[in-house]
Amino acid sequence: MINYELQIANYNKRMLSTWAFPTKIIFGAGSIAQAADITRDLGIKRPLIVTDPGIVKCGLVERLAGPLKKAGLEWSVFDRVEGNPTEASVLPGVEVYRRESSDGVIAMGGGSAIDAGKAIRLKATHALPLEDYDDLKNGGDKISADLPPMIAVATTSGTGSEVGRSAVIALKATGRKTVIFSPYLMPSVAIGDPELTLELPPHITATTGMDAMTHNLEAYLSKGFHPFCDAIAIKGVEIVNEHLRTAVHDGKNLEARTQMMIASMMGAVAFQKGLGTVHSLAHPLSTVAGLHHGLTNGILLPYVMRFNLPVVRDRLADLAGALGVDTRSLSPDQAASAAITAIEKLNADIGIPARLSAVGVTPEMIPKMIPKAMEDGCHLLNPRPTTAQDMEMLYREAL
Repeated sequence: MINYELQIANYNKRMLSTWAFPTKIIFGAGSIAQAADITRDLGIKRPLIVTDPGIVKCGLVERLAGPLKKAGLEWSVFDRVEGNPTEASVLPGVEVYRRESSDGVIAMGGGSAIDAGKAIRLKATHALPLEDYDDLKNGGDKISADLPPMIAVATTSGTGSEVGRSAVIALKATGRKTVIFSPYLMPSVAIGDPELTLELPPHITATTGMDAMTHNLEAYLSKGFHPFCDAIAIKGVEIVNEHLRTAVHDGKNLEARTQMMIASMMGAVAFQKGLGTVHSLAHPLSTVAGLHHGLTNGILLPYVMRFNLPVVRDRLADLAGALGVDTRSLSPDQAASAAITAIEKLNADIGIPARLSAVGVTPEMIPKMIPKAMEDGCHLLNPRPTTAQDMEMLYREAL
C-alpha cells in the first residue's frame, strides 16, 4: 500500500526553498557614466569610494569620479583593500567613512574591493566584531536592514560579488576566510560596464574567469535544490567556455569581455544554491599560501570533479555539452569524463597550471590547510560528502 502522506512529506521537504533574484543591475558598455545619477537616486550625497591601489593607479577611479564631479557630488576614497581582504581592508575604511561623514558606499574593483565595501557598509551601522557575523554561526541573523546604500562597480569578471549577498573576509579571530552572509548585504545597485575590464592583463583575466567558471559549475553540481539556479549555472558554464579564451588572448574584444561579465554575475546568482569542495579547498590556499582565489579554483576544479564523478555522473554529462563536447555518441560515463578533460584543456589554453606545486604550494602546507578546509562551510553542499582524509587526498593529488 502506497504511503501518500510519507510521499508528500518527502516531496515538501525537498521543495520548500527560498528563491530570490532582486539585484538591480545597470549593464552595458559605458554604463559607468550613469554613476552620478544612480548615486543621487539612492540619496547618497557624500559617498566613500572603496577600492584598491591598482584600481587607482590604472585610472579607473577617475572614470567613476568624473561623473560624480560633474554632478557636483563630494566623495572620499579608501584605497587600502588587500588582494585577500582582512580587517585591515575594513576597519580603517570604517574610520574614514565616519570621519568624512559619508552616507553611502561605492565599491569599485574585483571581489576583494566589493566584499570590503560590503563589510565597511555593515560596520558603519553594526557594532559587533566582524567574526560575530560569521555565516557558520548564523551571524546573518544579527544583520538588520539598517545599512547605508551601496553601489558596486565591477572591474573584473570573476566573483560576481556585485550581485551577491555575502562578503568573504579573512579574520584573525576565526583563522580562515570567513563568509558573512545576509540578503541585506546585497548592493543597492550594481554597475556592470565591460569597458572597465578591457585593460585587464591576460593572467588576471584567466584567473578571474576560472573563478566564474567554478561558481557556475559547482553551483550546478551542488546538493541544493534550486532549478532556476541550475538553468543559470549551466548557461554560465557555456558562456565562459565560449568566451574566456578570447578574453584572455584578445583582451580588447568587447564582446568577449561583455559575455564574461554576464557569466560572472550568473555564477554569483547561481551559487546562492550552494558551492562545494573546490571552494573549501581553495579558501585556505589564500590564507596559508597567499594565492589568488580564482587561480586555486581553476587548478583544483578538475580534481574535485573527478572526486565527485561517481555521484553526479549525469550532471557532469550535462556539463560536457555546455563545455562544447559532442556527446551524441558517448555513454554517460564517457561524457562525464569528457567534461573533466574539457576543463583541463581550458586551463591549459589560458595558462592555468595543472598543479598547485607550480604556484609555490608545498607538502608542508597541507596539514595546516586541512582543518581550515573542513571548517569552511562550502563543502557541506558538495554532492559527495568530503572528510578530512578526502581533503588531504585532494590536496596531495593536486600538488
